[in-house]
Amino acid sequence: PLGGYVHLGDAFIILAGLYLGWVYGGAAAGIGSMLADVFTGYVIHPHSMSLDNRKRCLYTLKEIGYQVGSGFMVGSPYQKTEDLISDLRFLQELQPDMIGIGPFITHQDTPFREFPSGELTLCLRMVAILRHLFPEVLLPATTALGTIHPSGRELGLLAGANVVMPNLSPVGVREKYSLYDNKICTGEEAAECRGCLENRVASAGFQIVVDRGDRKNFK
Repeated sequence: PLGGYVHLGDAFIILAGLYLGWVYGGAAAGIGSMLADVFTGYVIHPHSMSLDNRKRCLYTLKEIGYQVGSGFMVGSPYQKTEDLISDLRFLQELQPDMIGIGPFITHQDTPFREFPSGELTLCLRMVAILRHLFPEVLLPATTALGTIHPSGRELGLLAGANVVMPNLSPVGVREKYSLYDNKICTGEEAAECRGCLENRVASAGFQIVVDRGDRKNFK
């Protein structure tokens, strides 16, 4: 069924699923592939998903004219200050059009459920630093910020964010996309979510613009 293709990294993912079960195996494979640090990712990494290859894909997309986004989680397990600095330096090299960051939030069905979630203050500080480093970048006040604090998205806007993201998925399927526990806006219809966001943005002293969301001065 694989057409003769066998890769050691892919085999590791399959074995993780067999030995750890689909919940723990899937978490081990998924989180390992997402972390932008070769030392905190899983040891045997599929070559096609290596850190270098993922970075190369971002640069290639920029070269052929796409607007490119990148980012990182704040407060993820085992993350150190040095890791955040490394992420910032990579973003300075890449010069993306959009940068998405948000706090790590635990999920009850993963091996990291006992770890604390990321801190609001540190996340807001990183948003502010990114705004200083990238004056024109698209920088979201993420739903995750609103999940760890009732006014998290408003605080994100005040710290330098300039994008909000309404949840437009049909209500009946939102629970199937459960990235973390207690995610906000999972029970609102799309129109309700937009109205709520408009009021929240206004309370922070801003106004929602619904034009095409290009980065400022993108050509």
